Amino acid sequence: MIQVPTIETQRLMLRLPALSDFEPLCAFYASPRADFVGGQMEPDKVWRHLALEIGHWQLRGYGRWTLEEKDSGKPAGIIGLWNPEGWPEPEIGWDLFEGFGGKGYATEAATAARTYAYETLGWTTAISLVAPENHGSRAVAQRLGATRDGDFAHVRLGALEVWRHMSPDDLAAGGMEAYA
Repeated sequence: MIQVPTIETQRLMLRLPALSDFEPLCAFYASPRADFVGGQMEPDKVWRHLALEIGHWQLRGYGRWTLEEKDSGKPAGIIGLWNPEGWPEPEIGWDLFEGFGGKGYATEAATAARTYAYETLGWTTAISLVAPENHGSRAVAQRLGATRDGDFAHVRLGALEVWRHMSPDDLAAGGMEAYA
């Protein structure tokens, strides 16, 4: 059994998804917020998706964390490293629950996930896939310093934009600030 690390940022805790996240996930997947990540789901499919999130850690040795707001202890989303079968390459992905957008949480947590991928797992690159109509996710990718790197046609999700994150070397050389 793989040990899933808990990561803390200034305002957030990234932890292994748990059964206690089922109700917040059901609310997310019953809302229009799910439209950019495959669409709305009934609770039985949400339960299977929660099992998939947890199982991804066992199968790949990494995965997505439940994003928990430190001050309230409430789950705020699912964010982290993702590479299921059929994905073009390892991704940093983020899904925020209702009421937690616009606070910089996706950028804060995705930065921590990218640091973990690069420093602990040894990744040399990562992408984020963004639905063309998802302007909020595109803005997060841009804040992270990712640049547009083509398109990917997913069999179920359709056309997605590929956003390439800066490499560990580019980040160490000063990241976006070095190119300003």
